Parts: sequence; structure tokens; C-alpha cells
Amino acid sequence: MAPRTSVIWDDVFTAYDFGPDHPMRPVRLDLTTRLARSLGVLDHVDVVRPDVADDHLLTTVHDPAYVAAVRAASADPSRADVHRGLGTDDDPAFAGMHEASARIVQGTVEVCRRVWEGEAEHGVNYCGGLHHAMRTHAAGFCIYNDIAVGIQWLLDHGAERVAYVDIDVHHGDGVERVFWNDPRVLTVSLHESGQHLFPGTGWPGDVGGPDARGSVANVALPPGTSDASWLRAIDAVVPPLVRAFAPDVLVTQHGCDTHLEDPLAHLAITVDAQRRAHDELHSLAHEVCGGRWVALGGGGYELVDVVPRSWTHLTAIAAHCPVDVTTEVPQEWRDHVQSLLGRPGPRRMGDLPADRLPIWVQPWGMGHNPESPVDRSVFATRQAVFPLHGLDPWFD
Repeated sequence: MAPRTSVIWDDVFTAYDFGPDHPMRPVRLDLTTRLARSLGVLDHVDVVRPDVADDHLLTTVHDPAYVAAVRAASADPSRADVHRGLGTDDDPAFAGMHEASARIVQGTVEVCRRVWEGEAEHGVNYCGGLHHAMRTHAAGFCIYNDIAVGIQWLLDHGAERVAYVDIDVHHGDGVERVFWNDPRVLTVSLHESGQHLFPGTGWPGDVGGPDARGSVANVALPPGTSDASWLRAIDAVVPPLVRAFAPDVLVTQHGCDTHLEDPLAHLAITVDAQRRAHDELHSLAHEVCGGRWVALGGGGYELVDVVPRSWTHLTAIAAHCPVDVTTEVPQEWRDHVQSLLGRPGPRRMGDLPADRLPIWVQPWGMGHNPESPVDRSVFATRQAVFPLHGLDPWFD
């Protein structure tokens, strides 16, 4: 039987490299692939090696002058245009930058194509999920916005409604901005509040443009939000909105920088909770759009203990061969980490002890606590957006 899931990978993806001192080191992708392979996850998928996206595809979302600027900086990093976000601390220019970034775009478009045309049920590109890039400039470690290009490809090829859910710790501002006034795209982002974290946007009152009110939903979470509250926020906002929107395809971004050990943010989420969120979004895709699901990576800067495990879980769930959190991490992978980085890798595929599993999450229908800062954030979003979908913010 042919695999039902396509996964984007080629060793050349490690060429998306801002340098050894940058937090977004490409070793995180290599270690993810090695871990997934060690656990046999990649035996159950079709591994796809994409080419480089051409300018015609890139300019379905990005300004041609911006693509030209990326090409110029890619050929000669000294020519980086800082006014377009290139050559900055967040997005240093490097030789081959255009090709490395455009290959990520092509990977996301390829899994979108396969899912839309029925060649695959699910598609995974954990090299992608670069949600901060704007039409005209780079931002937040992101050169091209592979997510927006993928969604635009779906719309251009017959999809009438696409739902996008972003669970990265940072607001999915670039995707939201591209589709701000497009009623065909629902963008939902759950992130640490912009009061405390880049990019400083993503508020409950942001609900979309004048022709697309209700097409945007943002949950701005307080620092320190932990597993049960985070999962409760997802459950209280995402399924009701996605069900009401009734998309043809579900596209999700799974940045794992929500983790309590991530060095760039302030939430307190475990790999166990991230795995549960991956699984719930997978189930939602089967419920609302016949399983048409495109799952992407994103942020994540704890390169050994978090990113490889979280995205291996994501890939395994998409491949319908989930890995239990009690599973031992293969010794061969841990030995590779020790040899490469001089530190041990994690021993298990989860963080929590058995007596704290499963994570208990209080359903929103049991009522909300106005003294809880997380519940206040969730209710503010429901109050702003739910009525625009015919939903009751108190009960649905």
C-alpha cells in the first residue's frame, strides 16, 4: 500500500543557515530527520525532495522587487538591503540564501499540491513554517513566507476555503497580513502576548479586514502559560472556529518554541502537550476536511531536547504511526548527538513522568475563570470573533 503521507526532506535543507551564532541553527532539522529515521517513522511516508521555487511562484505572494533584492543579497551578501530586512541580526544575508529559502517554499507548495490533488492525505514540511516573512521584506528569521505561498497555491487551484492554525509561540503575523482581507482564509494564532514578545502584534480585537471580518483570530497568552491552560486555550478557540468555517484544507504551523526550555520565549509547555496539540489538529483535519492536512514546522530553538522530539511526534502522527511519549530515544541517535555537540540527548520521547499523564484539561464548557489571565485572554478572543461566525462566545 502506498504511503498516505508525504514528508519534505533533503540534506540540502541545512543550507538555510544564518551562521553559527544565530539561534535558528539548521542542525535542528538534521537531528529531527535522524530521530524520525531511527524510530522508523520515515519508513511509513513518502520522502519528497523538492526543487527550488521559481520567481513566478514566489511572486504570487512576494513583491518582485523584494525577490530581486533577495537574489542580489544571495549572490553577494554585502549587497543586502537592510530596508527589506536583509543583512540584519535576525536575517543575516548568506551566499545561496535565495535558493535555500525558495526550496523551502517549493517543499510546502509540493505537499499542498499532493494533498489537494489526492496524491497524499497529509503533507509535512518541518523545514517550513516561516510565518513572519512579509510581501516586501524579511522578518523574524524568515526570508520567504512558504505558508502564504502554499495557501495561495491552494486558492489558485480550486480550494474555496483554507483554515490556517498557528501554535508557534510568536504571532503568525506574516500569514495573517497576506490574507487580512481575504474571506477565503481563516487565520488563527495562539501565541505569547505581544506585550512581552516579538513581533508585538496579534491582539484579540484584530479580526480581519473590512471584507473579511471574522477571518482572523488571535489568542495572546501571558508568559508562564503551562500545559493544561495552553491546551484549554487551543480547545476553546480552534475547533469551534474551524468547524464553523468548514475549510477544504487545514494548514497548521507547529513551532515548538512554546517549550519551557526554549531560550527565546516565556511559555512553559512540554513536549507531551505539544504532541497532544499535534494529534488534536490531525483529528480536526479528519473531522472537517476529509483529512486534507498540511503540517509545517516553524520556530524552536532548543535544538536537541525539544525540536527533534516535537517534530518527530508531528511526523509520526501524520504518518498514522504515533510514537508514545514513554518510548526510549534510540541510543544511536543519542550517541550521534554526543559526538556532534558534546552533550547527551533526551532519554525519552516525552518530558512528563507517567503519574502526570494524561494531561487533564478542563473543557471550556465547564465555565471560565475570570481570575485566570489565560481564561481572560481566551474569552477576549471568543467575544471578538465568535459572533462573526454565528457562535456564542459563552457556550459554543
